[in-house]
Amino acid sequence: MHKLLVLGDQDAAYATGNLQRGGKNTAASDHAWATTRAVAADAVRVGWDRASFVHVMLNGPYKASQHARTLQHRRGYDKAAAWLGRAWDGAQQYVCSTDPLTTRQDFHAALAAFRSRIECTPWQGIARKTDLRNLIARMDICSQAGSWDHAVSIRDLSERMGCSRTTAHHSNQRLLNARMLRQLDRGSPTEGARWMVISHLPSSTSHHWSTPKGPEAGGAMSGPSMRLTATEANLDSRAASRLMRLDAFAHHGLGGTGLAILASLAERDGQSRTELQASASISRPTAYRQLRKLKHLGLVRHEGELYHLSPTALEGIGAATPQCADPVADWTDTAERLGTAGTAERRRRHHSAQRTHWHLEQARIAERRHASHQFTLPHPAVALPHHVRADGCAVDPATGEVITGLLVASDGRWIWDDGSGSPLTT
Repeated sequence: MHKLLVLGDQDAAYATGNLQRGGKNTAASDHAWATTRAVAADAVRVGWDRASFVHVMLNGPYKASQHARTLQHRRGYDKAAAWLGRAWDGAQQYVCSTDPLTTRQDFHAALAAFRSRIECTPWQGIARKTDLRNLIARMDICSQAGSWDHAVSIRDLSERMGCSRTTAHHSNQRLLNARMLRQLDRGSPTEGARWMVISHLPSSTSHHWSTPKGPEAGGAMSGPSMRLTATEANLDSRAASRLMRLDAFAHHGLGGTGLAILASLAERDGQSRTELQASASISRPTAYRQLRKLKHLGLVRHEGELYHLSPTALEGIGAATPQCADPVADWTDTAERLGTAGTAERRRRHHSAQRTHWHLEQARIAERRHASHQFTLPHPAVALPHHVRADGCAVDPATGEVITGLLVASDGRWIWDDGSGSPLTT
């Protein structure tokens, strides 16, 4: 929030349209209103009063307060103070109606609420299933970090998701565009980039009907809200987190749709094909294809109209059924039958080789830089020992010939005697 106040909204996190009460619905005014509301919310949390907020916004040289200063210049101090006062009142009302995240337990409660919303959100299509994997992996990282802010490299993230680095990069871009993820920095040579997961929590305050963006984590309260429609999507994200990095769930194996079916049945066992289409957010042909594959592996059994998980399906051990006479023994056996065995290990070796190559390149560059500083080239005007004979005459080191008129001064620099009696320095 300090960066937002001083440097402004460099990432355009508050750039989408908001309805500003009492003003025109233009992109510039909407952006300024959302940014001011975000700064006001954090100012309320740290204990500022209205007068301090108005004074800082109108008298400080900050990017976030540029719109307020422009309003003061055009319409006077009273109009600008009233505009800032409306932002302060809305922020104060919002902060007082919500519970702050003051302890680690508060964060885990908010993370559980966010996880439940993710599990009940329909993720249709291959790309959206990849985004679901991305968020599940990030929720596990945030749970360990105890904060929405977390650091992870693109290669570590792809290994957690069970996909390629390019696929993870495209997923990050989609989540950034959807305002569900924010990149805080680009990382360092020894640490991954820092990110922030945007948690959109429900609220009944006036903020949501005055500006249709929901609150963001970390004090920003004007982010895009994720409004869920009445759906039947429901899956177990913890089960998906354990399984998605395995070879059996690679792109040419069970994939994201097979993972969604198993996670949905892990959440509620005994569903019909129509119910699985809704709970796993898959199409009818995909449901037919994946259920047939899972039945042949012995991971799912079909009883009447309902599908059930085998007793040890989440451990990768199938059970003999009329549709499967030779069930799989573990997830490795499943990957071998699907032709995806060794995918994760090859990916890890490839990433390890890239990291090793990068460290070797950094060491080589550092060595060259150190050598260039250690062995600096002499100044061209300084006479080197192999250019001067014992009697003080300058010689050409290639031919050994004496250069007439070229002398060495007492300070070791070349001088040129043109015969006029006044030597000239080179």
